Amino acid sequence: MRFHYYEDTDSLYIDLADRPAADSVEVSPGVVLDFDADGAVVGLDIDQASKRVNMSRVDIESLPIRSVVVT
Repeated sequence: MRFHYYEDTDSLYIDLADRPAADSVEVSPGVVLDFDADGAVVGLDIDQASKRVNMSRVDIESLPIRSVVVT
């Protein structure tokens, strides 16, 4: 899973899988889910992210994480 914040567009993309999106659905204004060819969710795009999401902190609980990369 990867979090990408694009300051120039104020959008947050959460990449859930390493598969390309084949379809997208806006599930609420400014919130888009991306699906692969099999219909599985592969990403989440949030427009105006700084107004919708508290990005000042990330809490991780009970996930089987092997590594954390901060760039």
